[in-house]
This record gives sequence, C-alpha cells and structure tokens, in this order.
Amino acid sequence: MRIGAFLAVFLVFLPLATASAVTPDEVLDDPALEARAREISAELRCMVCQNQSIDDSNADLARDLRLLVRTRLVDGDSNEEVIDYVVSRYGEFVLLKPRLSSKTWLLWGAPAVLLVLGGLALWRFSSARRSPDRPLSMDEESRLDRLLAEGDDN
Repeated sequence: MRIGAFLAVFLVFLPLATASAVTPDEVLDDPALEARAREISAELRCMVCQNQSIDDSNADLARDLRLLVRTRLVDGDSNEEVIDYVVSRYGEFVLLKPRLSSKTWLLWGAPAVLLVLGGLALWRFSSARRSPDRPLSMDEESRLDRLLAEGDDN
C-alpha cells in the first residue's frame, strides 16, 4: 500500500521535474510569440551547461538569452533573424544543431570520410595478409629442398 502511494505521488510530481526553466515573469502575453520563443529557445545551447537548451537551463546566462530572444521577437524579428543575431554574438557553438556551412563542413563530413578511410584500411590490410601468388625463386626452391631433405632424414 505504501509503495502504491509513493508511486502515485512520484508520478504526479514527475512532470514538474522535467518542466522547463522558463519563469512566469519571462512568459510573453501573446501565445503565438511565446510559442515561437519556446521553439527558438529549444534550438539554442546554454553556454554554461552546454548539454541543455536555454529553455531547460536554470543558469543566469540562459535566462538572459531567453529574455533576449523574447525581446527580439517583440521587436518584430523573424525566428531566423533572432537565431542569426544570437549566433553573431556567441558563434555557431550556441546552436544545438549546427548549420552546414564552410566552417562546419568537417563536422558534417568527418563521419563519411572516416567510414571510407576505415573501409580502405580494412581492404588494404586484408589483401596484404593473403599469400602471394608468385613462384619461388631459385634460392628459395633450393632452401626448401634442403629443409625437406633434412626432415626426411629425421
């Protein structure tokens, strides 16, 4: 009975543990703008936590960025303009999903390049382990004959 009650309380409070860090004083009055702000905030990395979006982080810098996003939206910026503004101030690292650009081509292309290089290395090493199909030289044949003759004597 006690376990059931504990489980019920746990399940009731579980959504509160995963709630975002947005405080009520940050929420915009316009639901459409607030939805856009939440969408943008979910794409931006907290520079303090680095594994969380600014929407999920309780860090002061994340709060400042959430307020900046909301201010820019109220001023009439599009989602892309807000993200470009934040990237211009903090760099591409602020994006949880980096864009494909000349600066990030290595990040996006490295897995494919490594896969091809690994395949070439496997092919090269596997072919190097095979015995060669060339005939024995005269010296090798005479040495082999001597070794076989010595083996027959024993």
